[in-house]
Amino acid sequence: MPLNIMTLSRVEMPVSQAERLKVLERDRFCCRYCGLDGKASFENALVMSVDFVVPRARKGKKHPANLVTCCRSCNVIKGKRVYRDFEEAQKYVLARREELRRAWERKFLRPAHTVEPVRVELCAGI
Repeated sequence: MPLNIMTLSRVEMPVSQAERLKVLERDRFCCRYCGLDGKASFENALVMSVDFVVPRARKGKKHPANLVTCCRSCNVIKGKRVYRDFEEAQKYVLARREELRRAWERKFLRPAHTVEPVRVELCAGI
């Protein structure tokens, strides 16, 4: 087991490739938080990972019941917080995704009448 240099305690090894594949197959390559289908496209497959419901940083065990398939976005949103159960974690992640989506839309999407036409100029010789 590796050593946590902050606490000088031993920590369990991260999930092996074989363990990761078992979790992904069990969950049918779908994010358990948002439902993203990892088999729908290559891009989706690239963002799939395995998440510790109770994070390793909070003494979460590497046990199948504590491991779920998760897209990277949901994994980042969930962070190292501790929840009573998976359902509470899922509720938090989905609510936070919605908040972030709305903030993104307010910042980057403008009503059609305020968008100026884009003038595209091609590079000479291409």
